[in-house]
Amino acid sequence: MAKRDYYEVLGVEKGASQDEIKKAFRKLARKYHPDMNKEDPSAEGKFKEINEAYEVLSDPEKRRRYDQFGHAAQGPAGGPGGMGGWDFGDFGSFDSIFDMFFGGGFGGGRTTRPGPERGADLRYDLNISLEEAASGLERELEVMRLETCSTCGGTGAKPGTLPVTCPVCGGRGQTTQVRNTAFGRFTSITTCPRCGGEGRVIESPCQACQGRGRARKRKKIRVRIPAGVDSGMRVRVAGEGEAGARGGPPGDLFVFITVRPHEIFQRDGNDIVCEIPISIWQAALGDDIEVPAIDGRASLHIPEGAQTGTAFCLRGKGIPDVHGGARGDQYVRVRVVTPTRLADREKELIRELARLRGAHKADDEPRGFFKKVRDAWERHA
Repeated sequence: MAKRDYYEVLGVEKGASQDEIKKAFRKLARKYHPDMNKEDPSAEGKFKEINEAYEVLSDPEKRRRYDQFGHAAQGPAGGPGGMGGWDFGDFGSFDSIFDMFFGGGFGGGRTTRPGPERGADLRYDLNISLEEAASGLERELEVMRLETCSTCGGTGAKPGTLPVTCPVCGGRGQTTQVRNTAFGRFTSITTCPRCGGEGRVIESPCQACQGRGRARKRKKIRVRIPAGVDSGMRVRVAGEGEAGARGGPPGDLFVFITVRPHEIFQRDGNDIVCEIPISIWQAALGDDIEVPAIDGRASLHIPEGAQTGTAFCLRGKGIPDVHGGARGDQYVRVRVVTPTRLADREKELIRELARLRGAHKADDEPRGFFKKVRDAWERHA
């Protein structure tokens, strides 16, 4: 099969500058490097072709001869030494080729030993009453968490000993394997199986934590829940999560709040609503009564003629604002209760009241309302 034009292989014009050629080569080399295309059998051939084209076009003298004589200028071998000009071993893994192009250079793979790791966050679900949500509270919570081992101080090694450099990887945390193929030498870099990438091993593990450096323990933590919290909110307790690994900082504890339903009050934002039964006499004549409040009891004046469903507002008797804003209000909705099991004398008095009210129809708003309904019904009958 005839060879493709080297300019076509790199996707550049014949008059391209050296910078343009180098940029095109870098892009294609990263795209078709065999380590990045292990499932594509054609990647090695494409990479070889890109390599060959760049070796010629990046050299001013070779490029001049190629521009004049084409592929014949490279001799009967059909290229600048085939793959001899570039060795896949020079690239190694994709990390190595990236280093070569962007400042890493050749040789000496990088150490990838893990550094300090932040501890995990913890979640605690806390159920509280509406009264506790309104007033705020302090609660002692008991959690299970990983803590730095007090026996070994987090090293994972038996007291009096220390971790040692891994003999397999020499402390780099990686091992290198080289294999030769028909297309060149390939280098693969993997996490060290002996130390798991740590770069060091523990020959005498701590008995308390089995060499992990952390142990699971119960911990009692006192938490302050601010006034005004509501279901779905969470309180963050910094630094009370699990201990970090390898000297890393601890995580946080997040307390998720659920406010239990109340038997009297319903919450609407920072306002609370309750329904209070009153007698027909209180509704008709008015009265001063005591009603339940979130922090005890409160006085409420019922005016004459109160109707079922009327809501009266008690300013500032609701839930405090969790962000420090104005406190909510309490709304008391009255429900007029009709008396039952009346005595004969009570029935007689109510009939007398009915006769008296019937004599003043103009002042009887409910009767006036029913008259309007009756008149409308008769008009459409």
